[in-house]
Amino acid sequence: METNLNNMYLFRAIENYPYELEKAVEALNYALSYDPENVRGLHLMGKVYSEQLNDYEIAKSYFEKAIAINIEAFYVYPDYIMVLINNHDYDVAQKVIDYAKDVKGIDRALIALYQGYIMEAQEDYEAAQDTLKEAKQLSMNNDFSYYVDDVLTRVDKKRKERNNKERVKENEEKKELEKEKEASNGWFKNRLNGLL
Repeated sequence: METNLNNMYLFRAIENYPYELEKAVEALNYALSYDPENVRGLHLMGKVYSEQLNDYEIAKSYFEKAIAINIEAFYVYPDYIMVLINNHDYDVAQKVIDYAKDVKGIDRALIALYQGYIMEAQEDYEAAQDTLKEAKQLSMNNDFSYYVDDVLTRVDKKRKERNNKERVKENEEKKELEKEKEASNGWFKNRLNGLL
């Protein structure tokens, strides 16, 4: 009987999330009170904290508990990785991605997209572009491919802006060196003229 009640509350929470947050959270609290180790319930509670409340530390704890209970819960990994990225825990996110790639049933295109996000956040734009192209190749739906195209465009703009800034900085450094040479040459010429 408790399992049916637990499932009923869990279904209500899933049905109401994210549009009826109050109802969703109430149902989720009931579901987790019946079964505190329900992976789906923990996952959804983590989503509430990450997506609605932006409390990434609490969200991480829910996702970690869900994964500890069922390490093969493929549906938890994408949300957990996104929380880690949003929380700037790039090293941990990379480790989770490395593991998640081998989890049966995982959306490999989405994992590759998140790998690209990490590289973009670390300003490794060339590697991000390669990874995003891989994500596009792994994609199995057009909407995702179009989204990856938009991300690729954004990353390419960032790469070009960085390259332009580097060129401008190099040109300014060259001009300063030329001015210093001219100044040192001018001193030497003045010294020679004074001697002659």
